[in-house]
Amino acid sequence: MYDTIVIGGGPAGLTAALYTVRKEMKTILVSPDIGGQMLLTNEIENYPGFESVAGYELADKMEAQVRKYPVTIEYASVEKFRKGKDGTFTVSLDDGQELHGRTLIVTAGKRNRTLDIDGEARLTGRGVSYCATCDAPFYRNKVTAVVGGGDSAVQAAMELAAIGTKVYLLVRSRIRASEILVNRLNKLPNVEVMIGYSPVRITGDKKVDGVDIRNNSSGEESHIEVDGLFVEAGGIPNNAYLPEEVAVNGKGEILTDKDGLTNVPGLFAAGDVTDREAKQVVIAAGEGAAAALSAHAFLLRNE
Repeated sequence: MYDTIVIGGGPAGLTAALYTVRKEMKTILVSPDIGGQMLLTNEIENYPGFESVAGYELADKMEAQVRKYPVTIEYASVEKFRKGKDGTFTVSLDDGQELHGRTLIVTAGKRNRTLDIDGEARLTGRGVSYCATCDAPFYRNKVTAVVGGGDSAVQAAMELAAIGTKVYLLVRSRIRASEILVNRLNKLPNVEVMIGYSPVRITGDKKVDGVDIRNNSSGEESHIEVDGLFVEAGGIPNNAYLPEEVAVNGKGEILTDKDGLTNVPGLFAAGDVTDREAKQVVIAAGEGAAAALSAHAFLLRNE
């Protein structure tokens, strides 16, 4: 029996595990990977203590710090969990294991949102990508397009522009990225920002050769020739394992208070899987710490 089971290995989960083990709580962290969405971020420039740090590097540093303590890390995915009549939690993993914990902290983050348009599934891995950090180097001296209007989309466009000949940034409605990033983007001569355009189909036989786009105002369709398409359309919370009694919002995000408490006693949540609006590494880490301290206080009250 663990004092707490942490689901998720991103900044929220790693921070939560760090705090619980330092409170001498028997802790296990369960995740298919370590780093979460940080692994998909090229450079992080707004995490305190680092003027600029690669996402994978920050993840490595967080993991190394956690591993200095007696935390068990299990590389697996959670299929479901339930709360028993005795108040403890049983977590079922995809490898057949069952874990038992007195408290549970969910920090499972989110997964990439797809466009659900013609050609996307067929050409994924053949020119359609969801990770500029991973795949941008393959598009040196090539033409690419990025779909999205947030920070990640603008960062992807800038990364591709640094090595490519031209980048189209397709923004359905408005740019939501920070002013600093937008100002940097606007200085790049090989980036064309197309606001009010949506992709409707991706063309190509064995690999991407273009994208059909629609003007959202006029409905007129046109075609741009590209060698690759990067989708930066936000994320969907990883929540398929949640029992019905856990309260979520319309997006499927877990409802929590400022301390990470959910509507289920003993169940806490933090990071991108929750309903907190700002999705940032530093905020996820802070929420992970808050949820861990709340779990510790819960155990003290129920000893």
